[in-house]
Amino acid sequence: MTVPLSILDLATIGKGQTAAESFAGSVAMAQLAEKLGYRRVWYAEHHNMSAIASSATSVLIAHVGARTESIRLGAGGIMLPNHSPLTIAEQFGTLATLYPGRIDLGVGRAPGSDQNTMRALRRDPMSADSFPQDVLELQGYLSGPTRIPGVEATPGKGTNVPIYILGSSLFGAKLAAQLGLPYAFASHFAPNALQDAVAIYRREFKPSAQLDAPYVIAGVNVIAADSAAEAQAMFRDTLRARVSLFFGNGREFSDDEADMILDSPQGQHVGQMMRYSAIGTPDTVVEYLDEFTKHADADELIVAHQSTGVQERLHSVELLALAAGLVRA
Repeated sequence: MTVPLSILDLATIGKGQTAAESFAGSVAMAQLAEKLGYRRVWYAEHHNMSAIASSATSVLIAHVGARTESIRLGAGGIMLPNHSPLTIAEQFGTLATLYPGRIDLGVGRAPGSDQNTMRALRRDPMSADSFPQDVLELQGYLSGPTRIPGVEATPGKGTNVPIYILGSSLFGAKLAAQLGLPYAFASHFAPNALQDAVAIYRREFKPSAQLDAPYVIAGVNVIAADSAAEAQAMFRDTLRARVSLFFGNGREFSDDEADMILDSPQGQHVGQMMRYSAIGTPDTVVEYLDEFTKHADADELIVAHQSTGVQERLHSVELLALAAGLVRA
């Protein structure tokens, strides 16, 4: 690989699994990623999703941070309109104080939830409109000067936690370019605008105190296995799990039911969301990722290992690191 590799851990709760088991899997994945030479592990804020356990993102980062030593950890991302900038500055200032030099803060403007969940979060439907101002306010708390006279984040002030703009549209690309911040594109589930967004970001980028040149992280799904057939079977299981997540309203479909939905026009959208997926043996996966890096014009890839079982994900993490030459001596 010609670019660094990182991991997006969705803290998946597999079929028959508990949240506690998911967290144990996240710790094991971060420890393995640290050992193998991945650059960072990020966790995403989602709410009211029975298969994703990373809703209290900063708490999970703290848990994993206490059980690792050097790998960077962060949010990929915090959905900033769900929170006040001061609260997030205090949370990530605390993390940066506990784990200095290891914490990243990726922020996005999507709700990370449905309309009912937005109401349960007490979120103002118009709060996304103030996202650019909220990012600036957040920057002020972490790197100074504060934009709210007399209000400082403690901890937070002076920690200079690096902020990343997450996006899946041209809006995030333009904002990241304007503010001179690194840009992470969610191409692992929202692939359509990838190339246009990256091109705009690079063209319009303005250097800042945090970053002097554009920096693009692109998301991509990975399932590396010992055989191509095994990888494809796990990919099919992953698609089935997504069908239950998106269409099940709290229940899991049988394999036959999920396959019928996947073959329908509505279900085919699930497959389209995962357009950028490297599936197969390790060499096949690395070849795909090399091509994807060029396609995305990326400086770093963040991979979502999508196997439904913890051990299968850990095996995928290891196989990719070995094939990509990441493994540290």
